[in-house]
Amino acid sequence: MAHLAHNHTAEDCVELVTIFQSLSEEDTSTVASLVSDKHFESGEYIYQAGDSADALTIVAHGQAKVFQLASNGKEQMLRILQTGDFDGEAALFSNEDRGSFAQALMDTDVCQIKRSDFQKLMKSSPELAVNMVNAFGQRIVQLEQQTTEAATSSVESRLASYLLETSAGLKQEQFELPLKKKDIATYLGTTPETISRKLSSLAKDELIEKKSNTLIKILDADGLAMVE
Repeated sequence: MAHLAHNHTAEDCVELVTIFQSLSEEDTSTVASLVSDKHFESGEYIYQAGDSADALTIVAHGQAKVFQLASNGKEQMLRILQTGDFDGEAALFSNEDRGSFAQALMDTDVCQIKRSDFQKLMKSSPELAVNMVNAFGQRIVQLEQQTTEAATSSVESRLASYLLETSAGLKQEQFELPLKKKDIATYLGTTPETISRKLSSLAKDELIEKKSNTLIKILDADGLAMVE
């Protein structure tokens, strides 16, 4: 059983990914045997536009932003990858180059599974191939459910979850927001002005303390988790 950074095993990393969670213990171990791990310091690029998209990337610990560059050079935020999130599942089956960038927002550990290794495994194990097809079907259903939940949950609830996930990733109750408010707003589907108002509201409720415009301290993690 291979041990990765932050005391994760390769099996732990595979089990973080929803498309693998329905696999048997034996199949999980088989997939885990393909895992390689990498550590990225805050600010380092996990991948860049133009790189070959030849691997599934799993965030074992940390946080990264995925973005594109507009023609004027400005960043366009696409999504945030938190612990347990993954990127590039299409890379397991198609040969394409990256069209976006992924940059670590804090010290981040990732696990990767190369397409060539994964495809060899699928050919050698028809049972695993069938399990994977079923798992991808479940993934589609889960994405539909997540879209519905994101549309119905409040901005305040989503912001509270983001603050808790960031605090957990940094292992600090007090931290500088790793993203600009406009990027947090894009990630949460709202406006920077709303983010500012909601942060003030959470501070008024004594769930957080705003040390400065970007420095946040979690005062009541349980209370934040219950924000609706």
